[in-house]
Amino acid sequence: MHQNLHSKSSLRVFFVAVISMFQSVMSAQDENVIQQTVSANDSLLNLFTQKIPETEITFDMLMISKGEFLMGSPEQEQNRKVDEGPQKKVTIDSFYMGKYEITWDVFELFFKQNKELFVKLDDDRVIKIDAISRPSAPYEDPSYGMGKEGYPAVSMSAYSALVFCKWLSTVTGRFYRLPTEAEWEYAARAGTTTSFSFEEVADIDSYAVYYENSSGKYAPVGSKKPNSWGLYDMHGNVSEWTLDEYKEDAYAAFSDENPWTTPTVIHPRVIRGGSWDDDAAALRSAARRGSNLKLQKRDPQIPKSFWWFTDANFLGFRLVSPSKQPSVEEQKKFWQVVLDE
Repeated sequence: MHQNLHSKSSLRVFFVAVISMFQSVMSAQDENVIQQTVSANDSLLNLFTQKIPETEITFDMLMISKGEFLMGSPEQEQNRKVDEGPQKKVTIDSFYMGKYEITWDVFELFFKQNKELFVKLDDDRVIKIDAISRPSAPYEDPSYGMGKEGYPAVSMSAYSALVFCKWLSTVTGRFYRLPTEAEWEYAARAGTTTSFSFEEVADIDSYAVYYENSSGKYAPVGSKKPNSWGLYDMHGNVSEWTLDEYKEDAYAAFSDENPWTTPTVIHPRVIRGGSWDDDAAALRSAARRGSNLKLQKRDPQIPKSFWWFTDANFLGFRLVSPSKQPSVEEQKKFWQVVLDE
C-alpha cells in the first residue's frame, strides 16, 4: 500500500473523455433492473432499482441530469479552507448515483464466503468473477459493533471500494464506479450555492448525522432528510471515497467539462461529505480532505492490509453509474488506470 502506482499521465486526457462519454439509458430488457419514477420535493426524478443476480438484494440509483455548477467555496464562506478554491465553473454530464451510501448487505456479497452464490451465472461471467480478487479477512470487526443491517459499509480502502465496483459491474452487467470529486459535489449541492444543500444551517440536525447528534456512531442510511435531488446522507453519516487523487490546488488545473484528477498514488485520495464523527464544518458541500496512512495506524499486519483500514470506521462510499455505458474496451482501460492492472 505504500508504493506509488505507475504513472498514467499519458492516459489522463483519454479518461476524461471516457467519463464524458459514459451516458446511456438503462435497457428496459435487463431482467435485473426495475425502472421507476419517483417524486422528491416536487421534482420528478428518474430512478432505477438494481437487483443483484442470484440474490434478493437491491439498491436504488437516481438520475443526476447534466448541468453546470460553480465548484468550490467562495472566499467569504465560513470555515472555508484554501483547498476549496479557486472556484471553478464546470459542466457535468448526466449519471446515476446511489440514493444511499452502500450498505453492508450489498458490500458483503463481494466477500469470499459468498462466492458460491454466483456459480449459476453464465460461464463467461463466472470466469470473469473468479478472476477478481476478494477482500482478505479484516483484522477486527470493520463495523466496530455499530450495526450492519441497513447501515453503511465502512473501513474499506479506496482500492477495496474500486475492486468491489469492478466485481459488481461484472456480476450485474452494468458499469459501476466511484464518483469523481466534481460529480460528488455537483450532486451534493443539488443546485445550491450555499455551504450546505439545505437553506438554514440551523436545520442541520434534520439532514445530517454528525458529531453533535450521532451518539458516537453511524446511523442507518436514510435516517435524515434527503437533499432536493433525493440523495440521502450527502452531508454526514459516513464520509465517502471519490475517484480523484487529492491535490490542494486541484481546481486550478481542472478542465471545464467532467474534471477528474487521475490517481497516480495510493494516498492521498479525495474524501467527501464528513461523517458521524465530524463537526458541522466538515459536512459542507465544498469541504474536502485527503486520505493518508493514519487510516491504517492500528493495523499490526505486515504488510498492512490493502483491503481494510483499521482507523476508517467513519469512511464508506456510494456508487455512480454513467448514463451512457462505456464499451468493454473502455471499461478494461478504466480498470487498468484506477487499479493499476
